Amino acid sequence: MPFPFSLFRSSAEAVRATALELAILAGHVILYPTGLAQERRPPPVPPGVPLARESQGPLAGAAGDVPSPHPPVLLLHGFIDNRSVFVLLRRYLRQHGWRQVESLNYSPLTCDIRTAAELLGRHVEELCARTGRGRVDVVGHSLGGLIARYYAQRLGGDARIRTLVTLGTPHGGTRAVPLLSAHPLVRQMRPDSPVITELALPAKGCRTRFVSFWSDLDQLMIPVETARLDHPDLRCRSVRVSGVGHLALPVHCGVAAGIRQALMAEEAAGDASGAVSVA
Repeated sequence: MPFPFSLFRSSAEAVRATALELAILAGHVILYPTGLAQERRPPPVPPGVPLARESQGPLAGAAGDVPSPHPPVLLLHGFIDNRSVFVLLRRYLRQHGWRQVESLNYSPLTCDIRTAAELLGRHVEELCARTGRGRVDVVGHSLGGLIARYYAQRLGGDARIRTLVTLGTPHGGTRAVPLLSAHPLVRQMRPDSPVITELALPAKGCRTRFVSFWSDLDQLMIPVETARLDHPDLRCRSVRVSGVGHLALPVHCGVAAGIRQALMAEEAAGDASGAVSVA
């Protein structure tokens, strides 16, 4: 078709994505207070329970208890957000067989990605000890994905994180929202920041498998391709999402299905790039 038709179609997709972003923002404002407090943690695995078994659920501790089919999943929110952003994704994963899905709130006063990564590391150790698991999977939205990547790549967290899924994470740094550059975390997400430079350093032997979801209509990733993870030493796959904005990534049903597939593909790293349309 002629070029004007393609331009019109792109504009229509942008309008739909913007309308969806505004609707999600309104809903998130309502849910935000419910996620301010850190969620309550279940009790640890009782003594004598095999490490591969769950300590939760209706069959916990009973003769019919069965091994958990999946490692625990830890959800990590983005900048100036909290765990309420994952309410739909958490429900979706539990409906599809994940019995241990938790969220971690880090303080909005956090001013350093490295410090947040250390906090994540302590929580992952606690989660492994409590569930009796040696490794976990992590899903990080936006800044949350960058914090988790720093932990896995630079702090030895690859021994604990099996798969890290990032949603709209500025792996190469983003130039969006220049008015917020006074905040240290925003400066650390700039393309030329020391943190982004450090993450570009060699990372040979990193055991974590990375899957990065990036959207062609992500308003906070400038350029949008910065949310693609491309590192020669990492086992990474990038998945292109069409017609979905930044806020919609953690709540969109198509993206949730892609996350489930990514978490299930423990042995298959797949191609270096991928494509999916969830418009």
